[in-house]
Amino acid sequence: MTDCRLNLRPLGTPRGVSSVAGPHGVGASPGDKKSKNKSARGKKKSVFETYMSKEDVSEGLKRGTLIQGVLRINPKKFHEAFIPSPDGDRDIFIDGVVARNRALNGDLVVVKLLPEEQWKVIKPESSDKETEGAYELDLPEELCGSHLPQQSMKGYNDSPDVIIEAQFDDSDSEDGHSSTQNVLVDGVKKLSVCVHDKGKEDADALVTKEESTSTSQDTRASPEKSLQRSAKVVYISEKKHSRAATGFLKLLADKNSELFRKYALFSPSDHRVPRIYVPLKDCPQDFVTRPKDYANTLFICRIVDWKEDSNFALGQLAKSLGQAGEIEPETEGILTEYGVDFSDFSSEVLDCLPQGLPWTIPPEEFSKRRDLRKDCIFTIDPSTARDLDDALSCKPLADGNFEVGVHIADVSYFVPEGSPLDKVAAERATSVYLVQKVVPMLPRLLCEELCSLHPMSDKLTFSVIWTLTPEGKILGEWFGRTIIRSCTKLSYEHAQSMIESPTEKIPEEELPPISPEHTSEEVHRAVLNLHKIAKELRKQRFVDGALRLDQLKLAFTLDHETGLPQGCHIYEYRDSNKLVEEFMLLANMAVAHKTHRTFPERALLRRHPPPQTKMLNDLMEFCDQMGLPMDFSSAGALNKSLTETFGDDKYSLARKEVLTNMCSRPMQMALYFCSGVLQDQAQFRHYALNVPLYTHFTSPIRRFADVLVHRLLAAALGYRELPDMEPDTLQKQADHCNDRRMASKRVQELSTGLFFAILVKESGPLESEAMVLGVLNQAFDVLVLRYGVQKRIYCNALPLRSHHFQRVGKKPELTLVWEPEDMEQEPVRQVVTIFSLVEVVLQAETTALKYSAILKRPGTEGLLGLQHHEERADSGQLD
Repeated sequence: MTDCRLNLRPLGTPRGVSSVAGPHGVGASPGDKKSKNKSARGKKKSVFETYMSKEDVSEGLKRGTLIQGVLRINPKKFHEAFIPSPDGDRDIFIDGVVARNRALNGDLVVVKLLPEEQWKVIKPESSDKETEGAYELDLPEELCGSHLPQQSMKGYNDSPDVIIEAQFDDSDSEDGHSSTQNVLVDGVKKLSVCVHDKGKEDADALVTKEESTSTSQDTRASPEKSLQRSAKVVYISEKKHSRAATGFLKLLADKNSELFRKYALFSPSDHRVPRIYVPLKDCPQDFVTRPKDYANTLFICRIVDWKEDSNFALGQLAKSLGQAGEIEPETEGILTEYGVDFSDFSSEVLDCLPQGLPWTIPPEEFSKRRDLRKDCIFTIDPSTARDLDDALSCKPLADGNFEVGVHIADVSYFVPEGSPLDKVAAERATSVYLVQKVVPMLPRLLCEELCSLHPMSDKLTFSVIWTLTPEGKILGEWFGRTIIRSCTKLSYEHAQSMIESPTEKIPEEELPPISPEHTSEEVHRAVLNLHKIAKELRKQRFVDGALRLDQLKLAFTLDHETGLPQGCHIYEYRDSNKLVEEFMLLANMAVAHKTHRTFPERALLRRHPPPQTKMLNDLMEFCDQMGLPMDFSSAGALNKSLTETFGDDKYSLARKEVLTNMCSRPMQMALYFCSGVLQDQAQFRHYALNVPLYTHFTSPIRRFADVLVHRLLAAALGYRELPDMEPDTLQKQADHCNDRRMASKRVQELSTGLFFAILVKESGPLESEAMVLGVLNQAFDVLVLRYGVQKRIYCNALPLRSHHFQRVGKKPELTLVWEPEDMEQEPVRQVVTIFSLVEVVLQAETTALKYSAILKRPGTEGLLGLQHHEERADSGQLD
């Protein structure tokens, strides 16, 4: 990360604060008690306002004079921050570090609106990119595939969430993490990945010039302008940010200052975190004499204090991680920044586990449970999975119906309520899946041995068993504790080959071992029957109005010795995945109804709010302009539009991919909640699934919410007392699960970004087709179809003679005139508009983990087949 800004302002000034904020710039030390400014009479001038008292905040929130929300700081323009508007309208804008008042990204803050004359003015003709905050995509797994395998233990890492940002800021370095940026084209958000390079500063110059972050002076004189409410932070309700950051150590610029002898400057890689003074005694001994030796060393620093009168925070250097750009130091940095506990489990926690190994089921459990060990029950998981949560069974009945079972590891049996093990699992709340490994929620003895439903071994389970018609209609339902003995461990590939060969016997050598009590034919028949029922269930779900937004997901192949990525591919979601997903959804819905019926005030459920109104309206307007017949009136209508609007040729599929990507942006995050805390039952609904009640029951090995739901279900069935938790306490636990789940998704996304950046560096340049999803004056954004990443391509990084931006009707269009390779040739003209198909090259840059996208010259090998598609895209016709 270059730090060219140091020359531009006095060092004592944080980014986003004017250099006059402190009384004496460089001298504003966190430790200085005396001011060198005589006129200040020994008292330093405050940079930040004092926080309001808790009582005043409480009163203000009640009266509606204050607003509470989660702070989002724009990663590429860190002086801009936002909180969501309570009415779902345009975000509330917080301008600058001073107005942010020491709050960090993700904190729950209370803000006070500024007087209207200080609100931000938005001109309709500007690209208006700054009006929405750094939204991060939080697609619930029910919306984009809940039973996707995970990389490592679970086979594949969840979809890299994209981070949507408000505006492009050339002065910042691109983080190589597929972070994306929000750009409004004609008032409609487009998505792009920012690549920040010197020499590209004017990439969006025209748009930037016409944009104004001015405050409102006289909007009556120009009625076409609109205002965005602006505010300042007056209180931090909850410091949700970990206050830890990874970054680099630098010497202070002024060698003669008193500060230079006491402190070094810590410069975080994440620009949303302020620069931090760290005591030199924390730094390596030879840092002052040999600072260049540490230029590429990644450190972790924790903020310990940030006083009102100090421009910079004061921190403590926690540890040196190693070389920047290497997998393990970078991974440890990511985990620490997001507050993931990856320490070994304490002896106190391990003492809670069964001590005498090998462990066997106590005889008394057989009398308390339904014994299903003779049934044909099996697991279907990624081939690499070791934590097997769920198993399936399907028994044909004499009347033509089926007895179908979902059998889930009975984790709550091994996690006594209130024990040290329970406390650490509640605190971790989720396993965190990285590309190369997993940070487990529970000790490995539980995750991978005692609870995991390995074949040919007796296991404790919690089951939901239905009587289903071949069409998936539920005739009967049973819940209860069970004991199973899985007869085989199928991978998704095994199950897929069974589905694809319904009449042929699969050769034994192509299948995993099957217990002698059962045959491969019996398992094959069960898989086929489950597949048939799952297809009916799925069809009915979409008829009933469910929505699915399949995003491109990357899976990596890693070198066994070095751990480096050798290659990657888009993960294919097939019928075997869908089969498992349907029955997991069915079980989760059944348990939601059962627990809510029994404990209307104490059920732990999962809701999915409808999309954000403002962003959805923008998208509707965009589709209108592009002549796309999309219906956004409901989840089902949107799903229908996405499945029926497009053909299945390559061009149509690419366009569907881009549109799916756009549709996922207004989507909100699904949330755990306690039913007794929300008064309005209409808010319980799950938008994407379009069902009234939903919960998580099927993955207790990796999600603590499921453990809580298991305890509630056990109480509902009379196996135990109701857990001793008031609705408010349960809601606090639900909030914590939501927070940790969000952090875990960010970590997974950054892990994927890290490995992809390393892949480009090790194996690049990489070529791919890409589709344009946003056009600016001097740059355009593409979705790279082979890898599912989004990139911004700059005109001034291409060998162009000229480029010209115009609007055709309301559609933005860039005409590129390529410099001929041979002086005798004519220059080649290329028109780039939304939905154009182009070819791009991803190539590593000199800085660690940065890569950029370059457009391939038209007519070079590999592009010829796309010409007719480009013409078709330009004409705006639909297939």
